[in-house]
Amino acid sequence: MDLLRSLPLGLYLEQPQTWLHKIDPRVKFAWLMSFLTSYSFANNYWRVLLVILLIVATLIARIPLRVWRQQMGWLLLLSFFVLAIAAITPDALGVDYQPRLPANEQIITQPATTKTNNVVPKLAGDNKKYSYVLFHQGPVRVTRRSLDLAISISTIIFTLIYSTNLYLLTTAPEEITSGIESLMQPLRRLKLPVTEIALTLTLSLRFIPLVLEEVQNLVRSVMTRAINWKKLGFKGAIKVWMIVAERLLENLLLRADQMANAMMVRGFTSPNQHRVQWHDLRLKARDWLAIALLILFWGVRLAVGTEA
Repeated sequence: MDLLRSLPLGLYLEQPQTWLHKIDPRVKFAWLMSFLTSYSFANNYWRVLLVILLIVATLIARIPLRVWRQQMGWLLLLSFFVLAIAAITPDALGVDYQPRLPANEQIITQPATTKTNNVVPKLAGDNKKYSYVLFHQGPVRVTRRSLDLAISISTIIFTLIYSTNLYLLTTAPEEITSGIESLMQPLRRLKLPVTEIALTLTLSLRFIPLVLEEVQNLVRSVMTRAINWKKLGFKGAIKVWMIVAERLLENLLLRADQMANAMMVRGFTSPNQHRVQWHDLRLKARDWLAIALLILFWGVRLAVGTEA
């Protein structure tokens, strides 16, 4: 099992360089925030559209199939199971709904007369059938509300996880921190430690592959010992995994201490005195095009994506 390849969460794809890599990190961050916030108070059509946009963007960017196939596959499978389970789950409305039309259709089709012998005209929409329960077979019951909640939850899970992962996949950690630091410059007037926050974010992003590597090494060490889990029993298995978790924590603290010592050896005293300009953040033609598309994105969202 290779977690760094089978589950590359939070890892940066250095090669090949796609058009998503070349967009300014600040513009990509604005797109990410738009994906994460536009589904709030949106209808399900818009939420499904967000999923389609993410899939299309991945295909158009020509990201290698080996990189996104397993991630997207597992996410789509998870979203499908959430959709199926939530659709058949009771909708929490404990009300026995009656059909809009009466059981005896002659009541509305037969002309009714009043005391003045005036005939009540038949309404134009009376022949349209409405059913709150969309599917009911045995214990399986799908209502309009349960289906609506199922679509909402499943699309939000996919959008939240995959949009973030796509951003990390096509943006280097140094670009992320440089872009966020640039966007946070107005907060310096409030005497907030913007540079320290950016440095902490850089170290945390660099630490993600180390965590996956340590987990992978410990799992491999347990597998190579051919432990007979049946003989150990439940309590024995819990003790083994507690030892593994303790060892994982020790290794991670050791890695953090090594990083701190490396910074001290290089004379690091404060972020302001040891600034490294990783990237020259300048908006180019493709960035302005992405900004124009982002404005169009929000225009469509406000026009047709708002929940009624």
